Amino acid sequence: MDELAASPSPTRGAKMDFPEDFNQLELLDTHRHLIPVGTHSLWPEEEEEEDDDYQEAERDEEWYQQEEMKRENYPDQLLLWACEKNRLSTVKRLLSAHVELVNVTDDDQYTPLHRAAYSGHLEVVQELLAHNANIHAKTVDGWTPLHSACKWNNAKVASYLLQNGADINAQTNGLLTPLHLVAGSSNSHETLELLLMNRHLQPQLKSSSNETALDIARRTSLHYCLFEIVDACTNSTPE
Repeated sequence: MDELAASPSPTRGAKMDFPEDFNQLELLDTHRHLIPVGTHSLWPEEEEEEDDDYQEAERDEEWYQQEEMKRENYPDQLLLWACEKNRLSTVKRLLSAHVELVNVTDDDQYTPLHRAAYSGHLEVVQELLAHNANIHAKTVDGWTPLHSACKWNNAKVASYLLQNGADINAQTNGLLTPLHLVAGSSNSHETLELLLMNRHLQPQLKSSSNETALDIARRTSLHYCLFEIVDACTNSTPE
């Protein structure tokens, strides 16, 4: 048996009660010592930025203004683009003039909220939700904005979506929950902790491949030991 899997957890048998409106990211800071992490050497180094992220950072304001001008006559396309590129002032301007576009979709049914969520742009997400963006919108594959945030380890966005009513157990067409998506990623430990500490989580849900998130984590990730916090942090309040 694997040593990490067999090692005792400090959270086993513990019960934690959380108020309805607690901030989970803040909770991570105060209760991180309860989370089993195995040996520190297992945590991977931060991955280097992708080339396209580097190029994005190198683009100047003139480039963005030119790109906006190309789409100015197509406000639906401009809004989708601006949400992905974190152009908050442009998003505000467009929603002020065309609030009906807040739930516009691209060919794959991604909404502006999906694009802001997978790009990790919290202020844009907040602006969209303030204009009644559909937090439960689904793509052609059944992804919600929360799926998008979790897949790319955008924990702050995921936390905000959850605080505003996102379904932590929403399933895609392939029955994948946000937890399934995070479980297979070696660099998503912050978002994984966030989900596992949510008392509404149903970690036993299975994908169309008949796998739970823990099954995926055991097969693909170094962070499967984090699932030991589920017993302490889910269903901690009696029905």
